[in-house]
Amino acid sequence: MSSSPNPGSVNVTETGLSSKPVSLLGHVQHVFSHVRMENLVAGLSGGVVSTLVLHPLDLVKIRFAVSDGLQLRPQYSSIMHCMRSVWQQEGLRGLYQGVTPNVWGAGASWGLYFLLYNAIKSYIKEGRQSELTATEHLVSAAEAGILTLTLTNPIWVTKTRLVLQYNADPNSKHYKGMVDALVKIYRYEGVQGLYKGYVPGLFGTSHGALQFMAYEELKRDYNKYKKVPSDAKLNAMEYISMAALSKIFAVATTYPYQVVRARLQDQHNRYNGVIDVIKRTWRNEGAIGFYKGIIPNVLRVTPACCITFVVYENVSHFLLGRK
Repeated sequence: MSSSPNPGSVNVTETGLSSKPVSLLGHVQHVFSHVRMENLVAGLSGGVVSTLVLHPLDLVKIRFAVSDGLQLRPQYSSIMHCMRSVWQQEGLRGLYQGVTPNVWGAGASWGLYFLLYNAIKSYIKEGRQSELTATEHLVSAAEAGILTLTLTNPIWVTKTRLVLQYNADPNSKHYKGMVDALVKIYRYEGVQGLYKGYVPGLFGTSHGALQFMAYEELKRDYNKYKKVPSDAKLNAMEYISMAALSKIFAVATTYPYQVVRARLQDQHNRYNGVIDVIKRTWRNEGAIGFYKGIIPNVLRVTPACCITFVVYENVSHFLLGRK
């Protein structure tokens, strides 16, 4: 979304709509006039399906990410060892600890992200014949990511807390479920507790921005090579290839923030903010500490991204009637 030197008014002569200043509220309302609920439904569908399929790998990733040497934590030697240990102690239910907030969070996040991202893109492109540049895709995705994170951060805190309950006995666990965790976190830690990890999460919006920029550029260049419209529907393997490449690029670039965020949200350790996490992780574990859990993360997020984008593209094309 283009910015104006004066945040109180925006001139929109470039869109051909008016030469009069528009209030900030009018500016926002104009952006939301481009909202399409089909994008929300399509994004939500993709997020829910991928989360249900791949949640156990997300659990493993988080447990490795917070593995900082505390004796109270189970020790795992590999991805399979972790999954096998959880299965032996708690069964399938153990592998799906935290799945409820994960489904809510992923569904809401992907739905809102696609909704806002496409609205911002449509707003920027209004009245233009040219395609959006890579920078405009990057900025649109970053803005959508910040708004989405602000709305969904409490859900992600809840998911992290539930995933990091190590006791196999359900009756001895501190949190009984998503709602119970939300209530207890708010009661004992206040709003600040529900927004732990928000600051590194803001850095994480760069992950989504880089991913969407790469995905959009790959798709546009590929369609240009095929000499078809930029929004033409592709086959599943083409979507999967572009989604995988864009996701691996984004993960490799931004993974350390996820470790910092998970450690801030962890109930078993206490840090005095982002800088404290970075200092202690570097001092105790070195650079490798910032990449703990990256292998299960790549194994999870790459297929998750592929599933999400394939479902999103097909559902959105169906709902929006694009050919």
